[in-house]
Amino acid sequence: MTLDLEAKKILLRKIPHGLFICAVRENDQINGFTASWVTQGSFVPPLIVMAVRSEGSSHGMIKRTKKFSLNVLRSDQKDLAAVFFKPQEGLGGRFEATTFRLGKMGLPILEDSIGGVECELVGDIEHGDHTVFVGEVKFAHLNKDGDALNLDSTGWSYGG
Repeated sequence: MTLDLEAKKILLRKIPHGLFICAVRENDQINGFTASWVTQGSFVPPLIVMAVRSEGSSHGMIKRTKKFSLNVLRSDQKDLAAVFFKPQEGLGGRFEATTFRLGKMGLPILEDSIGGVECELVGDIEHGDHTVFVGEVKFAHLNKDGDALNLDSTGWSYGG
């Protein structure tokens, strides 16, 4: 029996996803990308589970530094999500589209987002074209609560 590829694509795209900006920092270099395969994994300790494309530059930075931040976008920040979703030539250029401060772990926290969490990497699974990273939330920074951006509201699809 073979996998029905069309059914798989339709069904996997039905899984709801938020849109977030994952940010990393290694020495003086920062980078970030739009993350959509993200979920909470545990209450105690608080864990974030996130899949990251294996060939992306941020992937290597997470592996080496063992930390990342995850910024929650407001429902009206589709354009910012698009900036971080597009391929880029060098590291860090996407951050020219927004303001940020460095959190307690030295990771970028977007000032115009709902807020962000800084995570320490506690596990990973490398299989397929993405690595699943598990990060323990060490610090949480709330800027202003509001409705979060989700993939379905953008009309984009990433998955399937």
